[in-house]
Amino acid sequence: MEKLKILFAVVLSLGTASAATLGVVQTEGGSVQGQNIPLGLFRSVDVFKGIPFAAQPGVFEKPKPHPGWDSILKATKFAQRCLQISMLQTSSFGGEDCLYLNIWVPQGQQVSSDLPVMIWFYGGGFMVGGSMGANFLNNYLYSGQEIADKGKVIVVSVGYRVGVLGFLSTGDSSLPGNYGLWDQHAAIAWVHRNIRSFGGDPDNITLFGESAGGASVSYQTLSPHNKGLFKRAISQSGVAFCPWAMSSKPRTISEQVAVKVGCPTDDRMVACLKSTDVKTLVMAAPSMEKGSPDHPAVKNLLLSPVVDGDFLPDQPSNLFHNTADIDYLAGVNSMDGHLFTSQDIPSLERKLFLFILEDVKRLVAAYTKEMGQAGLEVAFAEYSSNWESTPSQYSIKRTAVDIGTDYLFLVPTQTAIYLHAANARSGRTYSYLLSEPSLMAGPGKPYNDWVESDHADDLQFVFGKPFTTPKAYGDRHRDLSGYMIAYWTNFARTGDPNTGILKVPATWPEYAITGQQFLDINAKMDGSSIGQEMRLRFVRLWTSTLPSLQSCGVTEA
Repeated sequence: MEKLKILFAVVLSLGTASAATLGVVQTEGGSVQGQNIPLGLFRSVDVFKGIPFAAQPGVFEKPKPHPGWDSILKATKFAQRCLQISMLQTSSFGGEDCLYLNIWVPQGQQVSSDLPVMIWFYGGGFMVGGSMGANFLNNYLYSGQEIADKGKVIVVSVGYRVGVLGFLSTGDSSLPGNYGLWDQHAAIAWVHRNIRSFGGDPDNITLFGESAGGASVSYQTLSPHNKGLFKRAISQSGVAFCPWAMSSKPRTISEQVAVKVGCPTDDRMVACLKSTDVKTLVMAAPSMEKGSPDHPAVKNLLLSPVVDGDFLPDQPSNLFHNTADIDYLAGVNSMDGHLFTSQDIPSLERKLFLFILEDVKRLVAAYTKEMGQAGLEVAFAEYSSNWESTPSQYSIKRTAVDIGTDYLFLVPTQTAIYLHAANARSGRTYSYLLSEPSLMAGPGKPYNDWVESDHADDLQFVFGKPFTTPKAYGDRHRDLSGYMIAYWTNFARTGDPNTGILKVPATWPEYAITGQQFLDINAKMDGSSIGQEMRLRFVRLWTSTLPSLQSCGVTEA
């Protein structure tokens, strides 16, 4: 037995020693050297942290090429996040020099070549966020290591400007906005030009992102500026149609910021804003105050992309011809709205408190404001139609979560998926719903036991956290994480989530206008995990019935 152990140890050391590594890599800006992390027998991953893909951007300017460097850049430390306001809005952190990316390259016995590439965009409501180091309690959520190693793909994560510096706009050419989207575009273009040196295939790039990152991916597919730069895209819980993903009144917001920093709101405003201290600008962001049923918190996400006539030459619904040859996979978590609705109606998660029916009505009224009293009545009747004659607390709470999920995420995503399929030439379309019970739900835990996947719950599974921190998860979570990594990386490799180097538990059908099939993703998947016409009744309510009330003039101010 002892001999066997020694032999195994020798083999293991030989294996890790002889896993290939890239060493110094030549990029357009100069040479970079990362770090090789051994993972097992003939397996390692090369990690490059903090490679600049553009120069430090000017305030309210598009990114420019990086001037380059002379000696070898030691790419072993994360760069700083883009300058942003803290979640409590009491301070700012990060820096202006923040247009950097990180790369994970899986290695076997030979140096990898022609690998599929996946570029990650983080969420944060276009206000906050980052992929440079710890996201929460020293836990780095967006490490590409597990995806790269298991799926044999290169993972790239990028920094982009957020908040005032990323998305302030006057709604015209004097301050067009969308600077954060231009940063993402510059990163995509850099990867397309340089990734071959890291063993990647520049003709097989997939974008993926969650929440505002998912909406960013959606915008990148719609922009004519990305033609030929990537092949596929994955939007998780966020698309261009989400009500929080596009600024409806950019001029008003820019004037509010100007007043806060002491600038005039006339034709001198932009020049004054540009000469204002950047930290002062960042702190002047609209308040992300706590929500209420009458004013949902998500309505405070006021700094977001705009139709600028350049990056987005038209309304998103008119730009889907640009996605005709892009494979698109998109979906939501079954209770994406829970995080937001429980902030707007705090009694939602208080297990012993009565949840008031009136609060649900007020929430529906806030979401249907443009359609007036008629909109509220129609929407509420639809959502309460399956209730018992005296509705239970469960029915009322569940409906509140459904309303938030539908309005903020599910209906916009189904709209984007439908339009992608309707405009597709060679591009394939896939739709999913993640319905795994929440890890926070159950006895002794903060959530009610009926709560399923909440907003951002998908991230831990996509990034393989159940493998890297096994004690925090059970076997079912490792199963689910393995499934999601398999589907995502197969899709990145071939454009078909079922086909690649990893086995999947159920065949995921393509989405088509007729049938509208989707995959129901959870730890207990099998051949029956296929659904059709996801919540079609409510999709029709929000996309057809309610807008028709508005156009018929039934609404009240």
